[in-house]
Amino acid sequence: MKHVVNFSSRLCLGLSLLIFSGCANQPEKSQDFSRHARTPTQQIPPNQSRSATPDLRPLAGVGGYRAETVSGDYAGYQALNHFIDFMAQKHGFDPYYLAGLFSQAKRKQWTLDYLAKSDKSLKAQPGKGSWSRYRAKFLDTRHINSGVSFWHKHHNALQRASREYGVPAEYILGIMAVETTFGSYVGSHRVIDALTTLAFDYRRRGEYFRGELENFLVMARSEHIDPAKPVGSFAGAMGLGQFMPSSFLEWAVDFNGDGHRDLWNPIDSIGSVANYFAQHGWQPGQPVVSSVRGNPAAASNLEPGLDHVYTIESLQKSGLSLGTDCHCDAPLRLLWLRHNSNDEYRVGYPNFYVITRYNQSTHYAMAVHELAQAIKTAYHNGKKG
Repeated sequence: MKHVVNFSSRLCLGLSLLIFSGCANQPEKSQDFSRHARTPTQQIPPNQSRSATPDLRPLAGVGGYRAETVSGDYAGYQALNHFIDFMAQKHGFDPYYLAGLFSQAKRKQWTLDYLAKSDKSLKAQPGKGSWSRYRAKFLDTRHINSGVSFWHKHHNALQRASREYGVPAEYILGIMAVETTFGSYVGSHRVIDALTTLAFDYRRRGEYFRGELENFLVMARSEHIDPAKPVGSFAGAMGLGQFMPSSFLEWAVDFNGDGHRDLWNPIDSIGSVANYFAQHGWQPGQPVVSSVRGNPAAASNLEPGLDHVYTIESLQKSGLSLGTDCHCDAPLRLLWLRHNSNDEYRVGYPNFYVITRYNQSTHYAMAVHELAQAIKTAYHNGKKG
């Protein structure tokens, strides 16, 4: 069949051999995708499939793109040519369509420079005042008032999501507040540019982003979206809840019943965030964080962070007690929050860990939690008034 012809080999074919005489010497600017044909790794619940589901309709996708070879910023990328072969063979995409689409993709040097700097600080310990600075970005009047307004406007959808998925409305709102302030800023980078750049020019996590690019193309075709149109974050996250394409395929839902999953639609976003939490193990009625009595810093056997798990009994043996008891034998995590003037410790319950499945950061999850509580308080106080 025409659409499974090897695209990298086809670069050297054509009506005129003269046109393609230099193809054997085109530089390979990234690793061969044939060695990286797996979809991205991600922590998910047991028995959940995370690979993209083949969708053979229509072969070309939306947008009318077509080219014999990739031109533009990604001309000559052999890894991209192998990726096109892969998409044709696994998902039935027309390689000429993909060549036309990727000829429109722009390389985002700013993104690569930014990630190069941030990668250097990945393992750095939190500095003094780091939590105070991070918290101040989100725990403000703008985020809280926007949350209250959004709750009033979408009360019915939030109530239904809470009922169906067991996730309180305030935590759905906490995610949207931190991610996009309820859609006021969903990002300005074309997703195709972001993912292509990271898939083929970002060595540290190129394999992951090639998987996300695969899922994005499948998503765009299944939802009948022109893949050159959506915009999102510099890393390719989309919509009010900033889902990556793999998360879209796994957990996005059509919550407004119009036949499409649209993460730029507030109703679909509400249902999708709630479903994400539920599928990652949210426990209705259970606490999220607790205060700690005692001095965790004095206990040599305790380490803060998401990678270290404790039981209530082990914390008690270390001289600590919790302000909230979940009445359960659940894995607990010690959280270290550095204010400007002091260090604070909290304990995160399994529901706190669920929030970190959205973003693996103690600061992020604490901001979501505190915003959720602040929005809930302001919302109910407003109703009383």
